[in-house]
Amino acid sequence: MKKICIYITIVFYALNNFYLSIKAQDIHFSQIQEAPLFISPAYTGFFNGYFRAIANYRNQWSAMGNPFKTIAVQIDGGFFKNKKRNAFLGGGLSVYQDAAGIANFSILSIGFNASGIVKIADKSAFSLGLYGGPVMNNANYPKLIFSKQFDGEKFDETLPSGEFYSFRKFTYADVGAGMAFEFSDKKISEERDYITLFKIGFGAYHINAPKLSYTTASDYRLPIRLTFHTSGLFDIKGTPVSIMPNVLFQIQKPATELNLGTHVLYRFNNGTKITGEKKEIKAGLGIYYRNKDAFIAQLLFDMGIFAINLAYDYNISTYKIATKGMGGFEVSLRYNILADALFAKKSEYKNTRK
Repeated sequence: MKKICIYITIVFYALNNFYLSIKAQDIHFSQIQEAPLFISPAYTGFFNGYFRAIANYRNQWSAMGNPFKTIAVQIDGGFFKNKKRNAFLGGGLSVYQDAAGIANFSILSIGFNASGIVKIADKSAFSLGLYGGPVMNNANYPKLIFSKQFDGEKFDETLPSGEFYSFRKFTYADVGAGMAFEFSDKKISEERDYITLFKIGFGAYHINAPKLSYTTASDYRLPIRLTFHTSGLFDIKGTPVSIMPNVLFQIQKPATELNLGTHVLYRFNNGTKITGEKKEIKAGLGIYYRNKDAFIAQLLFDMGIFAINLAYDYNISTYKIATKGMGGFEVSLRYNILADALFAKKSEYKNTRK
């Protein structure tokens, strides 16, 4: 396991130095552990549970006025999952709306996810996933203000802009795919099972290179976004402490993004091994770094079925002069029906804990 982590770290470092231009493209979330369906379609249903719903909200660069505001909902789960099967299906829905600027330029994406998950050994599983759906783009273009509307003292929106609005709203189809692998191991003890979990996933979005038709003459194609993600959960045996690292590297030419860090979790109580009625309650602090952009502080409170995660970006890029360091605030709410949460289903699916 140590060698695997070292190799992956080297790969991410090499990729980051190869692609030097850091620019924004698709939406992104600082809480990468709370955005599985936006990282890889293969993560659909690929968790230790029967149903999962996550709501995300992000407000970025509020100091600039009319900031980017992103709202997202992810819903997924497994079908035909029980102890007699070595394979099952995953299904899900991922929706987000992103809006910004005085013209309220907005993107609404509705994605339908499907995956096939196979146990390839007692301690490992593999997943392939697909994603597809419509993406709608719109804006209130007449709200834009131009230099000809400046009357010498202020901008007057009632003055003619002299611009011809050829922009339009449009919809395109988006397609993606991904694959993921997970290894987990349990150390059995009387009070609880201590988990060692390692997951790696790959994703490719916009593989159909959809055309962005902002005007009738537009021929711009949205670049493919490639994602490389690895995460883990390492319980420290005999203690109430767990380590939960995450690394995400994305390429969408000419932009790249590297986000890495870890949570340190503390359990206030252990879940019972027999009925699962007593839920584990834990809290955690996370420190992350998005390369050449921001340091990210996170606070997690997890009650098993329900969890809330707060994050704040402190901007360190050259853009901090305009943002005054205020990169973005983010919150996520998660609801899980875990595989060990229901006595009737506890033995049906032997996999890993989240």
